[in-house]
Amino acid sequence: MSGSIEIPMDDEPSKPGFAADPPAGAAADGLVGESRGMRQVRELIGQVANFDTSVLILGESGTGKELVAQAVHAVSERARCPFVPVNCGAIPGELLESELFGHEKGAFTGALTRRRGRFELADGGTLFLDEIGDMPVGMQVKLLRVLQERSFERVGGSQTLECNVRVIAATHRDIEQRIDNGEFREDLYYRLNVFPIQIPPLAERIDDLPLLIDHFCAEMSARGIGQVRFSAGAMAALASYPWPGNVRELANLIERMTIVSNGREVKVDDLPARYRPGRERLADEEEDLAELTGRQAPAIPFEERSLPGLPADGVDLKSYLANIESSLIRQALERTDHTVAHAAELLGLRRTTLVEKIRKYGLD
Repeated sequence: MSGSIEIPMDDEPSKPGFAADPPAGAAADGLVGESRGMRQVRELIGQVANFDTSVLILGESGTGKELVAQAVHAVSERARCPFVPVNCGAIPGELLESELFGHEKGAFTGALTRRRGRFELADGGTLFLDEIGDMPVGMQVKLLRVLQERSFERVGGSQTLECNVRVIAATHRDIEQRIDNGEFREDLYYRLNVFPIQIPPLAERIDDLPLLIDHFCAEMSARGIGQVRFSAGAMAALASYPWPGNVRELANLIERMTIVSNGREVKVDDLPARYRPGRERLADEEEDLAELTGRQAPAIPFEERSLPGLPADGVDLKSYLANIESSLIRQALERTDHTVAHAAELLGLRRTTLVEKIRKYGLD
């Protein structure tokens, strides 16, 4: 639902409340959808908004974690003060401390003036730490201290500054796994994870697809890009797609189809190959993979004598082949420590194709 946010480099936050005005057609809280999962998200937002409790928003990339953070801020008592987002995964570790806490003049080479950090800019409001799972461990120690003591010093400074900020963090990472790997501090996790909000992936809230499509179509019209509508067949095809990129992927698709459709109705055949249903789509994906990588998956030498014999009573070929396919997928996942991209490479499949097969066989 939200794209990457550019961090303003001046000393003023972009705007109190939402980082940007919600587009035409958006729900009042900026969230679109009436599925059970989204109703639960809204209920949790209402429960926690007026408390200064730390919130950890969990969900796959592209599910709209920043929109949920904005919604928490917008209905809280801090709504009139700044909402300041920081993408912890987009800023080099050596610069993140200065971004968060600011620095004094001469604190390091290039520090020509005093600069306020994001904690100061968010004073009285909300600081949103996106992709907190990518924060370097050394920086995690300093963040934990600020959360515990509610004070900090600028880089190169000695003055202690009070911190009146509500912190909301978000990640698509498996934090508990990163704790086991020594990549995330357990004490910081417990400090942030006081009130978790889990955002369902688009594949689990497919009932919201028509509302989301209407929302993004209205957004394209409001931006002057154009108007587009989808046939019933195209809508059915999109409903059967696994959406590994979630709502962000849908938004990008709607923009693309708005540009290429020139106002006409989008039919199934107009959709990119990966969004078409059935074997035609899978075959096209594998052809695309060969074009992109410049190679075909290695062929397995065929020896008829190595194949099992046909039973006298025959065989249910469809079920038999499905069992073989699911077994090979399971082996590939186990061999690659359940890294889907690496397993897809072993199987000569595109990642999105493998994701669809994993869901089909219930291997996720």
